[in-house]
Amino acid sequence: MRNITALHEGWRFLKADLPVETAMAYAPRGEAVTVPHTWNAIDGQDGGNDYHRGRCWYVRELTAEETAGERLFLELGGANHTCEVYLNGEKLAIHEGGYATFRVALTGHLAAKNVLAIAVDNRDSDHVYPQKADFTFYGGLYRDVNLIAVPAEHFELLKDGTPGIKVTPVVDLAKKTATVTVETWHNGQSVTITVNGESQTVVRCATFTIDNVHLWDGVFDPYLYTATATLPSGDEVSTRFGCRVFACDPEKGFFLNGRSYPLRGVSRHQDRKGLGNAITIKEHREDMAIIRELGANTVRLAHYQHAREFYDLCDENGIVVWAEIPYITMHMAGGRQNTIDQMRELITQCYNHPSIAVWGLSNEITAASAVNEDLLENHRALNDLCHRMDPTRLTTMADVFMLEIDSPILEIPDINSYNLYFGWYLGELAQTDEFFDEYHAKYPQRVIGFSEYGADANPAFHSSHSEKGDYTEEYQALYHEHMLKMINARPWLWATHVWNLFDFAADGRDEGGKHGENQKGLVTFDRQLRKDAFYLYKAAWNKTEPFVHLCGKRYVNRCEDTTEIKVYSNQPKVTLYVDGTPIATAEGETVFTFSVPLLGEHLIRAEAGEGVSDAMTIRHVSQPDESYIFNKAAATVTNWFDAGDVDPTCFSINDTLGEIRSHPQAGAIVDAMMAKGASERGDVADAVKDNPALQRMMGRMTMLSLLKQGGADEESIKQLNRVLQGIKKA
Repeated sequence: MRNITALHEGWRFLKADLPVETAMAYAPRGEAVTVPHTWNAIDGQDGGNDYHRGRCWYVRELTAEETAGERLFLELGGANHTCEVYLNGEKLAIHEGGYATFRVALTGHLAAKNVLAIAVDNRDSDHVYPQKADFTFYGGLYRDVNLIAVPAEHFELLKDGTPGIKVTPVVDLAKKTATVTVETWHNGQSVTITVNGESQTVVRCATFTIDNVHLWDGVFDPYLYTATATLPSGDEVSTRFGCRVFACDPEKGFFLNGRSYPLRGVSRHQDRKGLGNAITIKEHREDMAIIRELGANTVRLAHYQHAREFYDLCDENGIVVWAEIPYITMHMAGGRQNTIDQMRELITQCYNHPSIAVWGLSNEITAASAVNEDLLENHRALNDLCHRMDPTRLTTMADVFMLEIDSPILEIPDINSYNLYFGWYLGELAQTDEFFDEYHAKYPQRVIGFSEYGADANPAFHSSHSEKGDYTEEYQALYHEHMLKMINARPWLWATHVWNLFDFAADGRDEGGKHGENQKGLVTFDRQLRKDAFYLYKAAWNKTEPFVHLCGKRYVNRCEDTTEIKVYSNQPKVTLYVDGTPIATAEGETVFTFSVPLLGEHLIRAEAGEGVSDAMTIRHVSQPDESYIFNKAAATVTNWFDAGDVDPTCFSINDTLGEIRSHPQAGAIVDAMMAKGASERGDVADAVKDNPALQRMMGRMTMLSLLKQGGADEESIKQLNRVLQGIKKA
């Protein structure tokens, strides 16, 4: 029989790079911790890009009871990035890659007294991914650590963290049958495999036919079967699987089980405020509940392999998954084997999950890397590996918005998606529409999707005249209103994923009134507050829970005489009440707007049917509430800049970046300033700032718009304008 012992307690943590002998000797003086654990739960989320990246130790004695069994294996669910395992001072294994499960054989190395010492290292590396990305690389044993005791005759445990069993269902929709092939890996002579009440005793592999097959049908009916394999020794493994058919069409988008099934959803990072990535099943379940509340039917699990428990939850809830490895931002010439290893582990460990539709090869890999033969060959190798290991699924990749649509890298995966941020980082909202229309017209035979889009919002900031770069909740909502319309008008987009469902840690960031956070989430980092944009998508996607939501609850103090009240609802009709009196009823879909005179303090209530209501209080004030304004300069700069005292024969902040750069002196000044600004947005912004396509896009923007987007203060804007006004145009 198989026995699994969780090693949660009894660990000593040493935050120092020590020889193993020293770590074992000093372990009693170490900090007592429980696993899962990360040493970056606080400093990886507070900004400054100064979180501890080093080699640290976890040390624990193993009891005689814990080490009992014929064969003993250590299982680590996730150790970021590089992990070395020692038993009694003897080095047994090293694992490179922080997101996959791996196991180590302990039998043959055990003594009367056993001390387990594990070194985990999240320092910079020239070959282990990721190394450049807009998220914190938490160090630690941040997932479960287990001891697995099995008989001498047992299923394979070491090879790429395999579950020892692989299930491939092939569905015939017309005949309503499924042919299910079950493969096993073990050191026995025979195995008994059971599927749907039928058992077969074979050497390795068995095939079953399921008549009147019950399909895994997404969020509507995520039915799961179970395959069980048992050895004569009593060792047993089982896995759930689903019978379904995925397909993509360049004109009609995604199909599930033979019918159109547009994938509309979100991306998810795994970390949590105050916990980092050391989360448990409790946090996984909370995240899934929020996905279901939103009404999404797909999730992109970015930018790495997530915990097995979350793939299980996606299986159970019918959420279609994009699974990927952390081959991201910057290609490393010495990192090809690591990408291969991480992809092989991802597919081996996650193959049986019916929710997974695609394997993601990379994310924004050309942001800080040229499209050269080494990068292309790395992608070809990954693509070939995916198809060899899993011919049933498609491959994809998330392309950075600066990547030209005729790039040869787009020809490698089966399908593609683009990360586009027009209307936030640069450009205008409508450029997203134009981009996809141009791509679809030029390459009508290609399948294309929308893998990232979003705008940062700090719920503390508000405006009745929101604009790009102000970090207001209102601008984020306007941004997503535009994107929702754009997506609905283009059903050929195979999948769309909001970036991101949750705010997450990016310790290099310092913007939007918060340190160390990317605030593009529809929900705050601690999962306690749903921003208004969350309810926009809930109104569009959640068809089972009638609701109405008043936007602007946190925007209480308003200085306009007449204010706009915006309502999101999945109901067709909304009535607005002011101080108990109905003032208007609107019919429509998703977004409803009303004009309300402000005379003092008012109770606003929206109703959308019996028992479906929401309420808030707003008040009229004489002056703008400055606590709502992130960038005071952005709120006032237009007034003084339009005063008419700008000499048009000299440069000014109203000129485009391209025009300013055409002059050596003026260009040098703005380049120095922009380099400093890029560094304040974290490693990724600093790494990609020289990307030629990005520079061309920025060259068409005015210096003023770039400054406002970057959060420059009023005096800095004025000072730059004074300097530029001293330089004559040629």
